Amino acid sequence: MSGHTAIRRLAVVGLGLIGGSLARALRAAGAVGSISGFDTDPEQVRQALALGVIDRAGADAAQVVHDADVVLIAVPVLSTEAALRACAPALPPGAVITDVGSTKQSVLVAAQAVFGEVPPAFMPAHPIAGTEKSGVANARADLFRGHRVILTPHSRQDAAAQEQVSRMWQAAGARVVTMDPQRHDAIFAATSHLPHLLAYSFVDMLGRLEGAEVDIFPNAGGGFRDFTRIASSSPRMWHDIMRANAEPVAGLLRRQILELQDLLAMIEQGRWDALREVFERARAARERHLSKIE
Repeated sequence: MSGHTAIRRLAVVGLGLIGGSLARALRAAGAVGSISGFDTDPEQVRQALALGVIDRAGADAAQVVHDADVVLIAVPVLSTEAALRACAPALPPGAVITDVGSTKQSVLVAAQAVFGEVPPAFMPAHPIAGTEKSGVANARADLFRGHRVILTPHSRQDAAAQEQVSRMWQAAGARVVTMDPQRHDAIFAATSHLPHLLAYSFVDMLGRLEGAEVDIFPNAGGGFRDFTRIASSSPRMWHDIMRANAEPVAGLLRRQILELQDLLAMIEQGRWDALREVFERARAARERHLSKIE
């Protein structure tokens, strides 16, 4: 990407944290010419223009994609089909389409539903970066620096489209890897989707306990803050992710419930050595793999 502008016209459909951050990153890297954007929330569009994240806005998705080289779909995963459908009539021949969804099989199903078969120029992608904050006002040019972006090529994948999307993410500072879509969804059910589910459930339980306002939350410390930070993430986005990846998440949740029942039995039966063994094993596993965790 050095020495020339790789993307002349980028269209961003979905002006949230991820779409806005990629736009900022590419602009900062000199890797994009003009950026057009659309969001179903007019406030996000207004802020994106005011902050200079995009150069121009459209009244609908078709208006921003009609002259684009690359179209970025950056919407909650269950909105992918609607976003692609809105873009489809105006997509120029040769335009590369990509996304940022946290589930990949559901995105391929959405593309197939809209186009009849997954277009060769569609390159599904998932940046492993973000914060618990949402909205274009929180977009940061350095959000992806040093983080992984996973591309999940499909059976009809065009190699040139894959290469362009790979270079785009590298220009944003990311490390690009490829993975099978099904494997991707199974891995992220374990490392991302289940942890969010557990954090939401835990905070919801505490919030409904008697004395939550007066005693529990005011006395929560750093451990509580660390453990529950992701429960401040966008409920709509995570509702969509759970629905889109329900089967792998449900399988892991069943397993987690059994593990929790084992812990309860250890406590009720006073099997403290067994409980400590679980703690030791967990700590050792985390320490062993800590350097690999981004």
